[in-house]
Amino acid sequence: MYLHLGNNMIVKEKDIIGIFDIDNTTVSKHTRKYLSQRTKNGEIINVSSELPKSFVVCRTDKGTQVYISQLSPKTLMNRHSF
Repeated sequence: MYLHLGNNMIVKEKDIIGIFDIDNTTVSKHTRKYLSQRTKNGEIINVSSELPKSFVVCRTDKGTQVYISQLSPKTLMNRHSF
């Protein structure tokens, strides 16, 4: 199955490692450092045309990919079929 992240971006549900709330998790310096490192490595795809509310970490053949979404984690979780 697939999960629609917004703006015509979909990912395979089996590849999702985690769905995180941006407001709650970026309070931690560890999360900010993680996202900063992913940005430097070109591993972030912003699929949000509005204020981002969540980020989704996915497994890929080359490592990890992080998607920034305008949808809340609750909305994304309601869309999944795991």
